[in-house]
Amino acid sequence: MKRAVIALGSNLENPAAQIEAALAAISALPGVHLLRRSACYRTAPVGFAEQPDFINAVCEVASELAPAELLAALLRLEQDFGRVRTFRNAPRVLDLDLLLVEGVSQQDDFLTLPHPRMHERAFVMVPLAQMAPEWQIGTHGTAADIAANLDASGVTRLD
Repeated sequence: MKRAVIALGSNLENPAAQIEAALAAISALPGVHLLRRSACYRTAPVGFAEQPDFINAVCEVASELAPAELLAALLRLEQDFGRVRTFRNAPRVLDLDLLLVEGVSQQDDFLTLPHPRMHERAFVMVPLAQMAPEWQIGTHGTAADIAANLDASGVTRLD
């Protein structure tokens, strides 16, 4: 089993409830065990600004699945939750991104690990630094170090 980190986001249809339901669905995947999760954060939209704020979180799992199999399972969960891909950065019921898989560096047409833009995104790095500050993000440093150097003004922790 390898540890993996997944980002969760939603800004439609009661986003906080979508995140909680998605965490339960992830933990119910065969061969996947939820180890820990971050708090939820309200975040300003990125890219397409004319939409509601997002609720974001990250979780760490232990997975028996190969990285591509885990990503495929996450994409199926998005569909099960009603995600419709209309345009880049569009509002969405659920967005699941496979960010990291322990010891895996990969780049192909289906999957790039570590996620190529995660170190630039406060809505990913702030929750990750809260949950797992020690995770090494490729050659960029630890989650804590990266988060400390990002503009997190649009990221608010929900308790």
